[in-house]
Amino acid sequence: MGFAAFKVYDNTRSCQEMTRIIVDKQQIEQLSKNRLKRLAELLSLGLYEGYSELVAQQQKLQDAQLFFRRQAQRYTACFAVVLGAILLMYFAMTRREFVVILSLSALIALVSGLVTPVMTMSIHKEVEHLGDIVFTMESKGVLDTIMKLFETNDHVVGGTLLLFSIVLPLSKTFSLLFLAIFVDNRWAHKAVHLLQVLGKWSMADVFVVATFLVYLSSGKGDMSRAEIQMGLYLFLAYVILSMLASLSAEQMTKEQLAKDQNSQPFYPSASSG
Repeated sequence: MGFAAFKVYDNTRSCQEMTRIIVDKQQIEQLSKNRLKRLAELLSLGLYEGYSELVAQQQKLQDAQLFFRRQAQRYTACFAVVLGAILLMYFAMTRREFVVILSLSALIALVSGLVTPVMTMSIHKEVEHLGDIVFTMESKGVLDTIMKLFETNDHVVGGTLLLFSIVLPLSKTFSLLFLAIFVDNRWAHKAVHLLQVLGKWSMADVFVVATFLVYLSSGKGDMSRAEIQMGLYLFLAYVILSMLASLSAEQMTKEQLAKDQNSQPFYPSASSG
């Protein structure tokens, strides 16, 4: 699962790099030069092939971009298959082992979802005689966006995203892992208490995804484009795994409490005998 998540991240970043190079070639200055090269090639009756070479280079870049995008999609599908296999382990292991596996898987999905781009935003305009001009393109992920918000002194939004997308999810995941490993220890009751507190924010992860997407797509108009990237699916995988781990941990705790009560020795009172 970790390998698939890394390949999703790697190929998504490579796709974004190809996209950035393509966008750089769609700036108004570059498109103007391309038109001049095309005109020179037409006037030279084929003796000058600068425009044809440029078209071939652009096609190679587009092919590379498509390759990395498809690779990212394939590894995302592999990630989903492994996720399904992990969920099927419910029938082949104890509830305690299942909570450990789910917690570790949720941690992998969370870290991958935070560093992998979630959305690509671009601003463009169709100009007569030049074509589609791209003014700017930016690939945004959760972690990148939080850092940028703090850099631009937007501390309220940045702090909210930091709290609900990193601090609380990590606290919840490590608490689940601690509870599953040390469920027989009395110190595990502290993890239970922490989970009860974090349980009040169980839907905050979904809220963060919705708020994050609305924030990124704000101001969207005829000149804007927004494209969902694989990081969103990784973060959603964390939400699913975290919810299932919480439910399983709750059942595990109830079973452990019932087991402890049944194992307590019975001491008859002095008057009974």
